[in-house]
Amino acid sequence: MSPLPLFPLRSECPPGACTCGRDALLQDPQADLRIMRLTREDEKRLVQRLENLASLADLRHMQQRMQLQLGLELDIQTSPREVRTLRGITILVLERPGLCRKTRQAIPAAIKRSFEQRPEIAFELLDEQSLFASQAALPMTTAPASR
Repeated sequence: MSPLPLFPLRSECPPGACTCGRDALLQDPQADLRIMRLTREDEKRLVQRLENLASLADLRHMQQRMQLQLGLELDIQTSPREVRTLRGITILVLERPGLCRKTRQAIPAAIKRSFEQRPEIAFELLDEQSLFASQAALPMTTAPASR
């Protein structure tokens, strides 16, 4: 059995409630244990932070930090067709050993709540995918001033 890491570990989920593979991850000496650093309290802080994003740059920064610190891969994609609501934006946390099912659901939900509070983030995301690029290239016309 491998020695336990020096950082606090996430507590176990109730039996049968989750299929995260925590025990198998802890027993593998070559395993990436970064995800085990995400305790329940840290998860609550992460979700709260994701609910209060300020901009798309802030989201990208958090995405990078989650990858570096926890090994979490966040996949954010827009529909190839027209996006009319937030349902057209797909946010997934890729499955990996040690990652709780509830966490995989909580992170995308928090980001969508942030999009609802600040729709400009979703607009920036859509613009990043160049959905509005053709509209931005069109010249703005102004109505002649009436006399």
